[in-house]
Amino acid sequence: MDFEPERYLDTQAQPGLSMPFNLDAEQSVLGAVLLDAECLSVVAEVLPRAEYFYAVNNQLIYGAMLEMYTLGQPVDFVTVLEKLRESPDFDQEQGRVYLVQLAQLVPSVSSVETYARIVRDKYEIRTLMQAVRGILEEASAGTEESSLLLDSAEQRIYEIRQGKQVEGLKPIREILLETYDRLDLLNSPDRDKYRGIPTGIGLLDSTITGLNRSDLIVLAARPGVGKTSFGLNIARHASVVSKRRVAFFSLEMSREQLASRLLSTEASVEGTKLRSGDLNDDEWTRIIEAGDILGKAELYFDDAPGITVPQMKAKVRRLKNVDLVIVDYLQLMSGGKKTDNRVNEISDITRNLKIMAKELDVPVIAMSQLRRPTERSKDHRPGLSELRDSGSIEQDADIVIFLHREAYNAASEGGEVTEDMDTSAAQIIVAKNRHGATIDIDVHWQAEYMRFTSREVVRYE
Repeated sequence: MDFEPERYLDTQAQPGLSMPFNLDAEQSVLGAVLLDAECLSVVAEVLPRAEYFYAVNNQLIYGAMLEMYTLGQPVDFVTVLEKLRESPDFDQEQGRVYLVQLAQLVPSVSSVETYARIVRDKYEIRTLMQAVRGILEEASAGTEESSLLLDSAEQRIYEIRQGKQVEGLKPIREILLETYDRLDLLNSPDRDKYRGIPTGIGLLDSTITGLNRSDLIVLAARPGVGKTSFGLNIARHASVVSKRRVAFFSLEMSREQLASRLLSTEASVEGTKLRSGDLNDDEWTRIIEAGDILGKAELYFDDAPGITVPQMKAKVRRLKNVDLVIVDYLQLMSGGKKTDNRVNEISDITRNLKIMAKELDVPVIAMSQLRRPTERSKDHRPGLSELRDSGSIEQDADIVIFLHREAYNAASEGGEVTEDMDTSAAQIIVAKNRHGATIDIDVHWQAEYMRFTSREVVRYE
């Protein structure tokens, strides 16, 4: 019985579009596997899913092959035919003849990887066409704002590109060569470009080796302790001192409020004076000089409320060459999916933030609130169990840092603030560190300028 292509092609392609495919390449891949099952070790890497095939019957056959290969079962004409007989969608009569013809149609088993790449290339073009069709449908519906449509379009295209860039397993010898190259760069005159971005707190940088690419760093504190200020301190040091490009997403404060805080920190002018406008001539001069310094920095703010990770990712990609992303703060983000379970939503957000850090190859600092401790300790110190809304925050983060100010916490929780308490004393607690040790670091909190500084800096001043 001759094979009838029209019976096996996908008749539910997008209407009005001629979807590209190469039936000869699809048949040659399947035939090569039937002749030599070892081909699957190559083919499965190029074509990891059955939907890469366009013809419906080819999808069915390859899906059966992949399932058997995964289970360690032998893959040949007899076993594949027996497996296909379990499917109600498989034509028993024509199917057997078709399998025989597949084995006869293969030009060369040794060229199976080339055939597989042709199949993949056609699939990616079809995926792109379908993505464009989806974009047109969303735009025609008129239910979304243009900015959201742009973010959605960028995300669709980016996902196709990312799928194309997936690499297979690498031998250790190649990875070692890459490691040696990186070590050479870290010891070159341009080493600062390749090391982790410094935070401005020396002991913290030596502990976590700076802010490293693809890391998710969670910066957590109870409300009012100063996590936004510390995040701004890091953003200012990275952009002004280290000359890096920083994207700061604020879901709580406006861009103007953040700029005012940065001016206060940079000019050493009290924040209350910037809010009241009661400035003397010397303070005005310092403000203008600070504005000139900050204006040259590659520091960008976004204050869109309830932003999702895909929207954030699209904006970072659009900005290009971003070195550091800071999010203030985690619990104000939207998961992008309708759910009544906030714990699951936060878990989804933190997982996607980690994926974003890895995909974009940048460090991501996500600030987080802490819930009240169930058992109040004597010194009110925060712990990993107090990360609010989800334990996945601790699990997904490479580094977890707590800010702690004993005098502030004691006052806010109804405790006693004694005379011997130093209201300017603060601690940076590295509670989780995949790159090294955990440590408590004593720092100085300058409330009037909203900044944290190393104790060494304070003594030097």
